[in-house]
Amino acid sequence: MKKAVANEEVIYSLEGMSCVSCASSIEKKLKKTDGVFSANVNFATEKVIVEFDNNKTDIASMGEAVSDLGYKAIPEKLEKADEKITLKVEGMTCTTCANTIEKGLRSISGVNLANVNFAAEKATVEYNPKKVRLLDMQKKISELGYTLIIKDDRDNDIDADELKIKKAEKKVKISATLSSIIMILMIIHMFITPVPGYLLIIGILGAPIIFGVGKHVHISSWKALKNKSPNMDVLVSFGSLPPYIIGMMGLFFPLQSFIEMATTIMTFHLIGKYLEVRAKGKASQAIKKLLQMGAKTANIMLDGEETKIPVKDLQVGDVMIIRPGEKVPTDGFVIEGNGLLDESMATGESMPVKRKKGDEVIGATINKQGLLKVEVTKVGKDTFLSQVAKMMEECQGSKVPIQEFADRITGYFVPAILLITLLTFSSFLMFPEFHLSIIEWGSTFLPWVNPDLTPLTLAFITATAVMVISCPCALGLGTPTALMVGSGMGAENGILIRNGEAIQTFKEVNTIAFDKTGTITKGKPEVTDIVLAENILESDFLYYAGTIEKGSEHPLGHAIIEKTKMNKMILGNILEFNAITGKGVIGNIDGEQILLGNRRLMRENSIAFEPFENELIRLEEEAKTAMLLAKQGKLLGVIAVADPIKEDSAKTIAALEKLGIRTVMITGDNQRTAAAIGKKVGISHVIAEVLPDGKVAEIRRLQEKYGTVAMVGDGINDAPALKQANVGIAIGTGTDIAIEAADVTLVKGELSGIVSAIKLSNAIFKKIRQNYFWAWFYNALFIPVAVIGLLHPLIGAAAMALSSLNVVYNSLRLRKIDIKPSFQEQ
Repeated sequence: MKKAVANEEVIYSLEGMSCVSCASSIEKKLKKTDGVFSANVNFATEKVIVEFDNNKTDIASMGEAVSDLGYKAIPEKLEKADEKITLKVEGMTCTTCANTIEKGLRSISGVNLANVNFAAEKATVEYNPKKVRLLDMQKKISELGYTLIIKDDRDNDIDADELKIKKAEKKVKISATLSSIIMILMIIHMFITPVPGYLLIIGILGAPIIFGVGKHVHISSWKALKNKSPNMDVLVSFGSLPPYIIGMMGLFFPLQSFIEMATTIMTFHLIGKYLEVRAKGKASQAIKKLLQMGAKTANIMLDGEETKIPVKDLQVGDVMIIRPGEKVPTDGFVIEGNGLLDESMATGESMPVKRKKGDEVIGATINKQGLLKVEVTKVGKDTFLSQVAKMMEECQGSKVPIQEFADRITGYFVPAILLITLLTFSSFLMFPEFHLSIIEWGSTFLPWVNPDLTPLTLAFITATAVMVISCPCALGLGTPTALMVGSGMGAENGILIRNGEAIQTFKEVNTIAFDKTGTITKGKPEVTDIVLAENILESDFLYYAGTIEKGSEHPLGHAIIEKTKMNKMILGNILEFNAITGKGVIGNIDGEQILLGNRRLMRENSIAFEPFENELIRLEEEAKTAMLLAKQGKLLGVIAVADPIKEDSAKTIAALEKLGIRTVMITGDNQRTAAAIGKKVGISHVIAEVLPDGKVAEIRRLQEKYGTVAMVGDGINDAPALKQANVGIAIGTGTDIAIEAADVTLVKGELSGIVSAIKLSNAIFKKIRQNYFWAWFYNALFIPVAVIGLLHPLIGAAAMALSSLNVVYNSLRLRKIDIKPSFQEQ
């Protein structure tokens, strides 16, 4: 069963997390907050998606709950009525000019605040983008004799990932430089000649590493211990801070120096984090690339003139002019011209498609040929591009069941390691001879093992090695990095995965149920046959059939309307129109009752249709939908409509059957017509004459009989069934409601996308399992080696960093997998 939809949802960016234990602590805290339904923390993207009841809690309160743990939560995607922007002003000569511009800006309706800095030659404006455009401000300032320079904000955007990478890189450079000097001095001091004041020198060089670039580790460690939720930073802090302090005590007491070990451990940790941030940045490129695809400016018609404005300044109803080679700035429909558009960024389809008057176009697609005038229908968060990014974030923020299991275990990981460390330290002191025998054996083939050290020193080094080798980060990165890469691959191929759980469920699907119209078929039916009763003219028949279908929204009705348009017929007016679900329509035309529908509608209204039964059977066996037309209780004839089957339907069904997946078609058509279509495409099982509200019940029956069921649909009436199914798959050319209800959306509207989605989900889940295997294998192999004293802390610190990188780069290898169906490759 699907989760109940919460009142509201908010996404927070998180700061201060160092490992999956931090993520687990934040998740637990939020889930305990009154009014919070669910909280999913993604350690890889450093975000949390929270579903909550806005009557019981609010965004600020949840942010404070996270702050109490020592982390920072910054809410994203809050809809702002007002925006603030800083623009360059040219032409000012004194402060009087600045005052004039300020007054001019403030006089514009929709501008709330305007401050002009004469020295910086900049104007800061707070405004409502729904009431005023930047272009209006520019015109006003121009009238005053000055120039306001408008640039797209994205020109100056500093990428958040780039900032993290640069910050981490700076820390690594400082730490690595100082550590290298310390190691060089150590080699000189130990093997060449004693260095005067060696301990003091390395202590001074090591201080910036331990207390400077590594300060955040100790702060995070303290907060984690204070909140009784130890994390990765606790292990690194304990592995570096005590050795440094003990080493510095050597200035006053005859103790061995551990400063070299402390600084190297911290340096390895910082290098690992830097490489991890870079790798995570690569994994999260998909959404960034997607949003960067959008155009920055748009040419629009304003007051009869063509004007260039930033895309963010577009409003619904604007008319955009798009020339060959230009990107479509935002979603809309063509009002003039013909074009050839490259829609590969949205559908994955390499061949350009024709677009003419009345056709919809998608923002960020490229006009290859022809001049188009397009009316804007969607802007901002409502555009296709923004919706795709939202769905990808939802997928990346969701949890796969296998991850929830790993998270539970990881919650005990760091406390368990601290306990093992304490037991190891104690055991070395209590049973020195036993451990020394192992150390002596290890020294015969491991050059870093030294049996000549004192039991206390061996105990300390071994305990440190246990702490720094243990790495819960790899466990925390296993699922989210695979989801990040996989969802990006899906988007590039026209497959949008909203729900991460669907990835794991997909591999268990053994039955896929299909809606017929718009899913297996194209959803654009055409009139194929008209069988008339005696003495009935075709023109009269079409007049009544077309007029009554004027009130219908059904695709079959549209086909009849199109037929009357082709015959250039003038239709009448309809009164008392009534659509009877699953049966047909009734209405009053020119004072006479007209019925158009199936046998059930005629039978219920006592209209004899038996003379046409043979014709009905013939048409239905040809996979056509036959409808009866009656006037004042008398049958006028039969009209047949056929919906062409999509080119790839039969191939997709065959590919699914080959994979061992049972295929089912659920339709409102009569049994004969449904069976004919099912036979044409190779469907295993056909369920016919199902009313729209009966689809949910049929999905339930299939689940009871076969187990895990996926549902594919495109209409409003499919939405409940998509929710009921274990995996809901929406055809992207269908309705927004169906797409919203689904776990997976096929943007192109082609069924072959189902095979690609299955291949992709299997590949993603395979990577997740591999990631968990290597993460557990690494810990299971190296922790025992560390416990018996055969692992040097420096090797442990390096291996810890590499384990996280291995998981991330294993996820990145997903990109090499081909997810196209075999029949498309041929």
